[in-house]
Amino acid sequence: MKISVIGSGYVGLVTGACLADVGNHVLCLDTNTAKIERLRAGEIPIYEPGLDNVVARGIAAGRLEFSTDYDDALAHAAVVFIAVGTPSDEDGSADLTHVLNAARELGRRMTRDTLVITKSTVPVGTSDRVLQALQEELKARGAVHRATVASNPEFLKEGFAVEDFMRPDRIVVGLDADAHQARETFRQLYAPFNRNHDRVLFMDVRAAEFTKYASNCMLAVRISFMNELANLADRLGVDIEHVRRGIGADQRIGPHFLYAGAGFGGSCFPKDLRALIHTASEVGEQAQLMRSAQDVNTRRAACWPTRSSATLGAT
Repeated sequence: MKISVIGSGYVGLVTGACLADVGNHVLCLDTNTAKIERLRAGEIPIYEPGLDNVVARGIAAGRLEFSTDYDDALAHAAVVFIAVGTPSDEDGSADLTHVLNAARELGRRMTRDTLVITKSTVPVGTSDRVLQALQEELKARGAVHRATVASNPEFLKEGFAVEDFMRPDRIVVGLDADAHQARETFRQLYAPFNRNHDRVLFMDVRAAEFTKYASNCMLAVRISFMNELANLADRLGVDIEHVRRGIGADQRIGPHFLYAGAGFGGSCFPKDLRALIHTASEVGEQAQLMRSAQDVNTRRAACWPTRSSATLGAT
């Protein structure tokens, strides 16, 4: 299958390289010329274990190419992923400038019916805005081509992104109920990653967008809860690592994301928690648990150096 990926950062490059590795012909686009030149030379601008080998295989086989030209991307494929950044805005909301700009660039250049897949982490309702941007550009030039918009959020852990893509625990796809051809395209696209059972979870678009935020915020809340317990354990003279092992052995709870530490950071959890809290406030919900998790995380980082090492556990 021929695929184009708009955005060659962390998510876009992993997505493009892994899809090329299973036999697809992928073109990755980025407006950063220096980045594209480095990628063409086989240089990886990010560190992610195993990614350099996957990229090298794709380039050597002629199945992974790079470009700075949107016309190249639209000429190459009728299946296009948008995998650009969605940084936090000043009010905590997700900045969709890059996503909507990409949609408009696609709408200005589409020469056939196209499946546009949002891979970026975006708030509920973004796919509607992407479709609107596409349709406005198509209408402005009198084009009759049809754009189908889907949501296919990523669930990649830093340090394990290639493994997560190649052996996913679930593949979330948001589509309109009547998008039968697009559904079949997704089944074909992800068939190589369904080794033992069907991991593709089809749902409506808004549910798929929400699932990504819900997953990250659930993990953030879990970390903050454990750090709240660690604060209490420190005052009671309890070794929180013993507690972690005790509660993690419960199959209903499990051992993951139960390590007490300085709190969560990185590029996703803080940003996505802020964005979902902002979304909640827009529709009149308090999101008290998520706000508390955010507060616990802020306090934990501030008091981290004063905590005794015996009660903190590993991070």
